[in-house]
Amino acid sequence: MPPQLSDPTDALSSVPAAGSRRAVPVVGHLRFYYGPMDCGKSTLALQVDHNQARQGRKGLVLVHHDRSGKPQITSRIGITRQAMEVHGEVDLRELVRGRWAEGQRVDYVIVDEAQFLTPAQVDQLAELSDDVQVDVYCFGIATDFRSRLFPGSRRLFELADDLEPVQVDVLCWCGLPARFNARVADGVVIRAGDTVLVADTDRELPDSTPTTTVRYQVLCRRHFRVGDLGPAVAGRGQLSLA
Repeated sequence: MPPQLSDPTDALSSVPAAGSRRAVPVVGHLRFYYGPMDCGKSTLALQVDHNQARQGRKGLVLVHHDRSGKPQITSRIGITRQAMEVHGEVDLRELVRGRWAEGQRVDYVIVDEAQFLTPAQVDQLAELSDDVQVDVYCFGIATDFRSRLFPGSRRLFELADDLEPVQVDVLCWCGLPARFNARVADGVVIRAGDTVLVADTDRELPDSTPTTTVRYQVLCRRHFRVGDLGPAVAGRGQLSLA
């Protein structure tokens, strides 16, 4: 009986032998850590950077629209770290290549506020992981104030090797888990407006005269849906983006 030939398209084909695996190129990993406001994303980003640097690895720390308005990662528990501000026109591949041209290593890239990346920039991060073995750690909010995915977050969900919800409970005022980031002005949940709006500053909202202070509050699905901010909203302010 002639030997049966294995089907190279068989999804259940055997794992290559060790010698064959050595021919497979090593690749980096693209990870996305996501969660609502106040769940500790920026704190985790700073911890990952600390752990990587302690092992002698060299990295780039990037941010876009940090709540402080400065080129830094700011944690609500009071820790900060200088970072490089990147806007939507920056090619992240060229940023890394520029460091190489200066003789500097780049072993990893950390991006805070990754929801503000463009889809093209997420593609660039995936290319860095696949082609030049750079490990990429992205941290951000999944959905905007309308409960819709940010374009950058959507692309990260599509491409990332690992999707990690940040495991710190954030509670709605009612005590239930909260994952919706409500935009609030004058005690009312706002349903329309620009996707990107750093809050707790006087902003001119559509049909708003004079300007009004805008802030964010995390809510459970039910209270987000009905716009219920709970009792004594004006005096709480625990989730301000100062």
